[in-house]
Amino acid sequence: MSDPRACPVGLLATDYYDNIKTFVNAAMEDGHDFVASPLAQPSFRRFIEGTAPKDAMTTWRNSPVFDRDDLLVTNAKHADMLVGVLAAWYAFDSDDQELRTNSELALKQELAWATHLGLLSVMLPCLPKNVANLARALNGAMTTVSYTQLWVQVPVDGASWQRWNRMHMLADHNTKIHVALKLTSDLPADDVLDQWIAEPVKALIVPHDVFIANSKGYPVLPKRHQAFVKKVMDKLRPNILVTVPDVPPCANAVPSSYHEYVRHLNRNLPELGAVDMFATGYQDYLQAPLQPLMDNLDNSTYETFERDPIKYQQYEEAVYRALLDRDPDDKLTSVVMVVGAGRGPLVDCCLRASRLAERKVRLYALEKNPNAFVTLQNKKEEEWLDDVDLIFADMRTWKPSHQVDILVSELLGSFGDNELSPECLDGAQKFLKDDGISIPANYTAFCAPLASTKLHNEVAAYKDLEHFETPYVVMFQQTCELAESEALWTFSHPNKTFPVCDSSNPLNNQHNGRYQQVSFDVDKPMTMHGLAGYFESVLYKDVMISIHPTTHSPGMFSWFPIFFPLLSPMQVPGGARVIVDFWRLSDTKKVWYEWAVTIRIDDDDIAISPLHNPGGRSYWVGL
Repeated sequence: MSDPRACPVGLLATDYYDNIKTFVNAAMEDGHDFVASPLAQPSFRRFIEGTAPKDAMTTWRNSPVFDRDDLLVTNAKHADMLVGVLAAWYAFDSDDQELRTNSELALKQELAWATHLGLLSVMLPCLPKNVANLARALNGAMTTVSYTQLWVQVPVDGASWQRWNRMHMLADHNTKIHVALKLTSDLPADDVLDQWIAEPVKALIVPHDVFIANSKGYPVLPKRHQAFVKKVMDKLRPNILVTVPDVPPCANAVPSSYHEYVRHLNRNLPELGAVDMFATGYQDYLQAPLQPLMDNLDNSTYETFERDPIKYQQYEEAVYRALLDRDPDDKLTSVVMVVGAGRGPLVDCCLRASRLAERKVRLYALEKNPNAFVTLQNKKEEEWLDDVDLIFADMRTWKPSHQVDILVSELLGSFGDNELSPECLDGAQKFLKDDGISIPANYTAFCAPLASTKLHNEVAAYKDLEHFETPYVVMFQQTCELAESEALWTFSHPNKTFPVCDSSNPLNNQHNGRYQQVSFDVDKPMTMHGLAGYFESVLYKDVMISIHPTTHSPGMFSWFPIFFPLLSPMQVPGGARVIVDFWRLSDTKKVWYEWAVTIRIDDDDIAISPLHNPGGRSYWVGL
């Protein structure tokens, strides 16, 4: 199977080629996938700078139209393999009103020509120091094009991110405006490079002057450049553009050496792990969390979860240890109940653990989904026989005739408690003896401030408030955390602190409400688009499962992280503190989350978000 991270590699023109056909053909013969070339001749500069004769300027400004002699690309013959490079003489930051007006007219003229040719992308070759007027012009101009995308060339240095970010914010995260990131000889610090992973990078420019000669005289990239290029390929899958020098500085370099080396890096990315292989096609794809109490899961959902070997290895280990601790002398028959048994994978874990521990068990499997219960009946008939007793019931309301030694469940969501594990296990713990063991024993939710233009745009595409107040399960790809995550709250089982009614069920759900304020010190300026959520769980003693970045269970893919969006992106200066207020709330019918963010410098609040999802108005999980 081909690697989904394969990147097309093109040739960026460093001069104005009158015969575009010759340039394209030569590039293709050398093995490039596409080319990037200026659309207009240097002669077009006279209109932008206002040096054309007065009558010609007046005519052009009144109705801009190209003279054929001012164009390098005069027809659409090579449109499918061409990125058009816009003029380099725009003066959007000039103090001269005439120059600014001419620049805007020329920009619209070039974009109209590119759209007419059917070009998929055009590239702006530079970003001025003052980006306000450019942002306004681009935002307006891009509304007139149907499908052509704009790449803004930005050098990778210590200051360029803030200029790009300001322009991007002023353009209101316009989804047609992207980054063409240009490598420089001296790369900034790694944390500055990481800022770009959260940006809409569509192209990576690797100019010939950042290459060095290896011991054999061939051009290669320095180690840090290699590492960054590979990271961008892995995370962003951009179009790559190389340039070719007129006189090769390396003894054995030929025109094809540069793109061949880039392809070599692309072919030698780290192998995809089990999680990445499973997540292929789901990176940065928004998925609504499950509603397991309201909806019965379908067969394919169960099947997907059951493909995760790591989760069930850990559950088997937890049950194995619990059986040994429960009956160290092999004198008893431990009663084990799997609640929310689904299609039976945890039942299989318990049976394997019993055999491995050489301990006798009496095993029950309880499930409320009538369709999954048929599968359980099939397994009992064909595999388990008398080793397992089945119960069709809701764990919250079923009344047992006797209690069990070990209660096993897999009710966790990406945020730990977001699929109502606390509420379910509160109802099920009446099955458990006073000294019984719950697997899992506890789980903790974590959050971190997150930057991701990609995820923000995905949510914004729905054009409503509801989607900005809904958390999403997402395999993060084009994201960057502003700071390391912090713990919010923990749920432990069994929980014997809440009041119960006559049926031993909780009197209400107030004890499962949570509130926590956490703060994050941010070193570098970033734009915050939301919050990343994770969980880690202790199954039994030191046996854990986790999707928290620092403790992630290797190879486990049953859960992706969860993303809580912000209605509006928030600017976070370097040295600021991000303060997050998070709530877990409920009433008699539902559970929901609310969240808010404050940006603080010293003792001054410089930005405060609105409270998201008050009263569960947009998103809730039904009880």
